[in-house]
Parts: sequence; structure tokens; C-alpha cells
Amino acid sequence: MPVRRIGLVTHQGRPAARHAAKAVHAWSRAHAVRCTDIDVWADDTRRGSSREEAAAAGDPDLLVTLGGDGTFLRGARIAAVSGAAVLGVDLGKVGFLTEVPASEVTTALQAVHDGRAVVEERMTLTMRASRPLEIPPGMEALLRYGRGPALPPPHVRPETTEGSGWGVALDVMALNDVVLEKLVRDRQVGVGVYIAGRLLASYSADALAVATPTGSTAYSFAAGGPVLSPHMEAVVFTPIAPHMTFDRSVVAAPDEPVALRVLPNSGQAAVSVDGQLRGVLDPGDWIGVFRAPHRVRLIRLHPTDFYGRLRDRFRLTDAPATAVDGEAAPFFRPETPIPPDLAGMRLPPPAAAR
Repeated sequence: MPVRRIGLVTHQGRPAARHAAKAVHAWSRAHAVRCTDIDVWADDTRRGSSREEAAAAGDPDLLVTLGGDGTFLRGARIAAVSGAAVLGVDLGKVGFLTEVPASEVTTALQAVHDGRAVVEERMTLTMRASRPLEIPPGMEALLRYGRGPALPPPHVRPETTEGSGWGVALDVMALNDVVLEKLVRDRQVGVGVYIAGRLLASYSADALAVATPTGSTAYSFAAGGPVLSPHMEAVVFTPIAPHMTFDRSVVAAPDEPVALRVLPNSGQAAVSVDGQLRGVLDPGDWIGVFRAPHRVRLIRLHPTDFYGRLRDRFRLTDAPATAVDGEAAPFFRPETPIPPDLAGMRLPPPAAAR
């Protein structure tokens, strides 16, 4: 896809990110491509909605993020509303979303411009709620301390049906997860969890996460949840530090929504979307999380080697049992033609392409 407009999200706290930003601007000037910096951190700047920030950047067709997964998520939120693709340049340490090294940023831009890049689509989540989300006055500064300016309350989508019991449709997109968590240390949040319209259980926990397969390696994983291939579609519910015997994750089908109702004896609960605080719920309030109709398009230079990245990020290659794993495994021989019965399967890329 020829690139016409770039939105650039840079982690200004990383010198390598600032250096890479100069390279992006230089490439843009050389190719007569508009490149607009999008500042999502400055304390003296009021944050806009995804649509407002995309419009301010001229509705870019490509979002470039320079940082780690947190920076990528901030850019993906803006890209999703306009259908822009996202190129994540890797400057983080444990991330799974950014893959292009900073040294290859101009190579990646040229590949996108020439139509040679690989585009992956990832499932996202959206939500409804019993009422519009908001953060009580006086609580915002405390909850977002050290995180930069807060996002505005999510807009209510036009498809909301008033008075029907379905709540309000909120204009939010989660690539990783939606998390409901307690506000104070000495009081857990009490939540009734419903999957596909049926009560699963009532939990007393520090938090509850509803994640996509992409987000299964984030907060859900840290709480003991399963690792899912980002190429599949599913909704993962994971209780975090629950006070009950059943503390397992539940992997639901993508068309099985997960609803979380704050119980009457609970304290208030904060709602975060991809790590960004979006509102506070009172006892009796609820949110429903489900698959969104739009997907995020990720730019890759090569097909993703998710399991190789999983090994590298969590140092699985340090295990003694992997010491002899040097050659291609039996059944997978990427240096030879793929047999007809394996055509269409996700297999390691040919050795020459690695």
C-alpha cells in the first residue's frame, strides 16, 4: 500500500526512540509523505478521543510506534478507528506486539510503501456498560498519577438502544484486555461473572481480566492464564488473586460475551482498557465485553514466528532440555518444498527468509 500519511507515536523517554523518529521523518521528507507527531504523554496536553487524535494527525493510513508494547497499544487505539495499519518498532524488553528492530525502520517503511510487507489482522474487544463510564471528580489525579494525561470518558456509540436493558454501547477498543480491579488495597472487588448470558460464578478478587488471544501474554498471563496463539479468535477470562477454590481461566468462544457485575457488598472498581483507566464502577454497575467488529492490522516484514518469540522473551532456550534443539524438528523441514497435505498450515518460514 503506498503510504500517504504517517502518524508517529514516539516514547520520548528513550533516546533510541527519538533517534528512530528522526529516521522516520527523513524517510517521509524524501518520499513526500506527510508525517505528524502524535503526543500521547505530555502532561500539559488534554487527551482526545481516538477519533479526535486521528483527525488531528490528518487521518493517517499508517501509524508508526517507537517504543515497547505500551507505546504500540497507544498507537493501535488511534489506528483502529480509521482502519490504519500499525508498524511497531521494537524498543521494549518483554513485548510481543512490536517486532521491527529500530535499525530496520526505514527498510520497513519502504516495504510498506512498495506493498511488500506482511499484514496481520488481530481480534479486538469492545464493550457495553450499564451507564456511561466516568471517573469521579478528585479521583482522577490520584488514579492516573505518573501516567500522563488521562483519556476522556468513552463516547456512547449510536447503536445504543435506550430502555431495553442492554446498557449503553461504548466507543472503546481493546487489543489486549479489559480489566476490572479494586481501588483500595484492603478491600477486594466482588463481581458476578456471566459468560454467554449465564452466571459462571461470583468472585472476590483483586481484579478480573477479559483478554484477546493477543493479550493472553500480558496481564492474564502474569496471573497464571493460558498462552493463546494470536492468530486464533477467543475471549479469555482470568480472575486475579481470587479468594475462592476455582481460580482457573476460562477460554470462551469469540461470540460468547463476558459480563462483569459489581456486587452490592463490593467496593468501587476501576475499569482499564489496554492499561488505560477509563472509568470507575459502583456496586450494581456492570460491563459487558465482547468481540469488536473491527480488527487491528499489524505490519510485519516477515510472517510472525510467535513461538520463537515466546521462547526468546521468556528465555525458554535456557532450559537444559533445549540444549540439543539445534536442527529443524522432525515433521517441520522449511528448507524443502511443503507437502500438499500441509499446504495452508502455519509453518516456520523457509531458511533463506529467516
